[in-house]
Amino acid sequence: MEQPVRVRILDHEYLIRSDEGEDHIQRVAEFVDNRFREIRDNVKGLSETKTAILAAFHIASEYFQAVKDREDVKTQIQNRARTLNQLIDSIS
Repeated sequence: MEQPVRVRILDHEYLIRSDEGEDHIQRVAEFVDNRFREIRDNVKGLSETKTAILAAFHIASEYFQAVKDREDVKTQIQNRARTLNQLIDSIS
């Protein structure tokens, strides 16, 4: 495991240990911080806990949409490959 990386999220510092490199950890922390700030700025009066829960929900929602999109692309590629194989077989 790498050395801990100091990150800042909503004005709090955290030490993060990960097998990923420092650049990756900083990018993730920046993404999380931006999402927290976006929610906090758009929904006034939320506690940090509620802000964190809403941010986690939004991030998870985006993740599941990305997984679905990836599966859709995979299916499209498989269908195109099947069609191309049928065309090749019909020529032979």
